[in-house]
Amino acid sequence: MIIGSIVVSAGFAAKAQGDSTGALPEGNTPYHVIKTFLTAYMEGDHEKFVSLVHPDVVWVQPGENSISGIKKSKVELLQMGAKMAELSARTLKLRDVKYFASNGNTIVCVLHWTATQPTGSILDVRNVDVYTVDNGIIILAKIYSEDIDQENAFWGK
Repeated sequence: MIIGSIVVSAGFAAKAQGDSTGALPEGNTPYHVIKTFLTAYMEGDHEKFVSLVHPDVVWVQPGENSISGIKKSKVELLQMGAKMAELSARTLKLRDVKYFASNGNTIVCVLHWTATQPTGSILDVRNVDVYTVDNGIIILAKIYSEDIDQENAFWGK
């Protein structure tokens, strides 16, 4: 997948580079919610990242594989996560996050994921994630893969 040029405001430049220093928004701004959610995931703080997801979240996972499809609740999302952990032999890692743009209550970022199955199959992919936040929690996530064929092969049918 190729992303064309992205235009961001000067005030968002630090966030676009993933810089965690400087004057970043505080509190329950959509940016803060997503940054907290992804940081909690990376640090293994299950309680924290789950608390930032609405019970009726809609999560759109791309592809034609065993984890793809539209999840319509936090329960379905957590079931997908458990399946991903199982299929990756618990090696799935969120390696890097770049925050690129915001528009109202929507945040767009690029996530770099890696995993290795016991069979030797490797996942090394970047996704563009589009999160919508309302009242301090995630209500919608749309995931776009840079290499859906790799994901389909890794996650299987």
